[in-house]
Amino acid sequence: MSDKTIMFFLAVIVIVLFLVVLYQRFAFRRGIQMKLGQINKKLEEILQTNSDEKIMIFTDNLVLKELDAQINCLLVDRQKIRADFKREEISSKKMLSNISHDIKTPLTVILGYLEIMRLNYVDDEMLKKAEAKAKQVMELINQFFTLAKLEAGDTDITLYKINICEVYRENVLEFYDILLQKEFKVDLCIPETSIFIQGDKSALQRILYNLLSNVIRYGSDGKYLGMFLRQDKSNVYIDVVDKGKGIEKEFTANVFDRLYTMEDSRNRKIQGNGLGLTIARNLAIHLGGNLFLNSIQQQNNEFNVFLSHQTTTDIDW
Repeated sequence: MSDKTIMFFLAVIVIVLFLVVLYQRFAFRRGIQMKLGQINKKLEEILQTNSDEKIMIFTDNLVLKELDAQINCLLVDRQKIRADFKREEISSKKMLSNISHDIKTPLTVILGYLEIMRLNYVDDEMLKKAEAKAKQVMELINQFFTLAKLEAGDTDITLYKINICEVYRENVLEFYDILLQKEFKVDLCIPETSIFIQGDKSALQRILYNLLSNVIRYGSDGKYLGMFLRQDKSNVYIDVVDKGKGIEKEFTANVFDRLYTMEDSRNRKIQGNGLGLTIARNLAIHLGGNLFLNSIQQQNNEFNVFLSHQTTTDIDW
């Protein structure tokens, strides 16, 4: 065999070996990228669903194994932090509930003494003001107590068959005198046939009471109350509408936050003393529905209560 032939075969072997090395490097890099892609996809899924899963990859690469182990350590720490936060949150809500209950007892006694004193001094304006403020504090404590129990999961809400039309009428009648006194125009829409849902009467009454109180307090400029009861195949809706000044769009997402209300003042400052809408939304969620606000500034507010199909499985026309 000539030298040229030998050189040719050697060159071919070198080229083949070079191509094999290149392919192996390419396959290695591609395999690493695929494994990293799998890790990224699984990690994104875990973060989005807040699951307690771990990342499992099958590889001989020591670096990827170490990366997988470190990521799983971080996920375990994250789970511990979430669990601790949940325990602290529940503990704080129960503590708030207990504090609210403890404050109510001496405040009730104070109200009793004030009432006795007012009977002896009927025309004393200072006593009247003190009693009014004490009642205001008691109402706020009651709202804190209700909200704390709801958020701590200590509220017993039992779903049973109720006529929502009847609850609707009862709440409107309760506000009839004050609406008449304030010269409100009232539009009501109640179906002639009864609508039965699986719900809790006291919870529904509290939701409607809070919404109607909100209309009278913040929507009195428009002198209008609209309440419309409707349903479709999957939901029952109660729309509570007023024609007050409305709320700016940037604030509508916050009206259900604790201690958040919009007071009409020249500088439109936010006053922190409102819990009614927060309680109403929490109750609606406990009933399997929700509560939303549609507001147009300088025109109206519209609160939409809906009870989902999960709650309205027993609709009877």
